[in-house]
This record gives sequence, structure tokens and C-alpha cells, in this order.
Amino acid sequence: MKIKFWKMSGAGNDFVLVSGRAFTSAALKALAVKLCDRKAGIGADGLLYVNKAGAGKVSLRYFNSDGSEAFCGNGSRCAAWWARGNGLVKGDDFALETIRGVLAVKVTGREKIKMRMPAVPAVALDHKGKYPAPVRTVHFLNTGVPHAVVPLADIASLDVDTLGRLLRFHKAFGPAGANVDFVTLKGGRVRIRTYERGVEAETLACGTGITASAIALGLEHGLGCPVRITAKSGERFKVWFKAGPRCSADDIYIEGPAKTVFEGQINL
Repeated sequence: MKIKFWKMSGAGNDFVLVSGRAFTSAALKALAVKLCDRKAGIGADGLLYVNKAGAGKVSLRYFNSDGSEAFCGNGSRCAAWWARGNGLVKGDDFALETIRGVLAVKVTGREKIKMRMPAVPAVALDHKGKYPAPVRTVHFLNTGVPHAVVPLADIASLDVDTLGRLLRFHKAFGPAGANVDFVTLKGGRVRIRTYERGVEAETLACGTGITASAIALGLEHGLGCPVRITAKSGERFKVWFKAGPRCSADDIYIEGPAKTVFEGQINL
């Protein structure tokens, strides 16, 4: 069986996108593992399954490269960019159905998408726990998936895979663990490197991690919006949010890149 696919990139966070053909959940999980394999498959951080869902609406299911279903900020923007370019919707404003609800999307430029993110009910600034050096402070919040935001003075030379793996399974974040974002704030701009669960390695960018870091550092330091963040890939993002009562956040939007790298067919 041959299927058509598109390779997508959200600031270096890469995805395989498929559409149209009906798949069961079990088949999509297996497909994610097969297609995302960087040696025996196409290679990607995750799989996007995108289809039309009515007038002005697109449906998305996202699977990490290990087959686990999740929410993905960069993947969602890539799905939106592809859907607009391939005629699933008309106009620059539409809605994307995700595992975390229906999210408003706007095409703001060539290969640039602004998207609403799920509300964050609580932000645990200075989340309590005994962490390995050099970690001293951790902020914990859920932006569609759980994130541990770790401020450090220098992240350029950090061994993200080793330290990220230690923190990803830390008991302070519960049985499911967390994605881990190492961040530094200099000159009003946040720089970030992320270890992603499900991928189990550092990725070049993480939309939910960028959002989590913008909110956590925004609340901690009183940063004005948009909070400007640079990913490992060098791509730049903007995040807007409104601080709510009891250290929560709502009306959250992220703007960043999304593009099609290439398309092709693969035998399954």
C-alpha cells in the first residue's frame, strides 16, 4: 500500500503529515513509529493526521515518534499551514480541532501562524523538589502537556539529553513525568532548549514548551507581552497571555514558523 505524505517543520521540530485515508487509532500509533524512524522511515519527531472537519474547521490528531498520542503546539501550527495551503479551509482565520479542544488559528504571513493555546489553570512557580545540579529552580505547568521550566544562567553548553532525561521522570512531576525546558533570560529575550517526552531527546523547538516558558518567566519577572523567545533552531517566536487569579494564565497565543519541506509517497 502506498500513501502520500508531507514533511513539515515548525522551527526545526519536524513532522510527517498524512491526510484523507481512514486509519484506526492503533494503526495511527503504529504508523507514527514506522514513519518517524530516522533510520528505517522518513524521520520525524511526530506524526500529524489532518482532515477537513466542516466549514472553516480542520481536525488534527498528533502522535509522538514513540506512538503516544499528545498535543503539540508546533505540530498544530504546521497542520494549520498545510490545511490552508491545500484547500481544506478558505481564508486566513479558521479553527483547528485538537485533543486539547478547538483552537483559533490565523495565518499572519508566509509560513507564519498565530494560534490560540489551551488555558493554563495553574502555574507552580518554584515547584518544590530535590533536583540534580545545576538545577536550583523549577516552574511547573501544563500548556496542553506538562512542562518543567528550568531557568539557568547558561544553556549553550548544557547536556540537554542527559539532564533532561533525569528531570523528565522526576517524581516531583507525577507518574506521567514532564517535558523539560532549559531557559535563560537576557536582554528581554528568552532562549530555550527542550527535552521532549515521547521523542525522548532534545528537539530543535517545542511550541508547548515555548508557551510554558513564556508564561512562567513572564509571571516570575513581570515581562510584557508579547514575550519573545528564540528556539534552539534559531527561529523566533512570540507568546501573548493574560495572567489570571492564583497564578493562572488564559487568552494565550503563540506565533511562529510552519512550513512544508517536501512531499512524497512511501510503501507501507
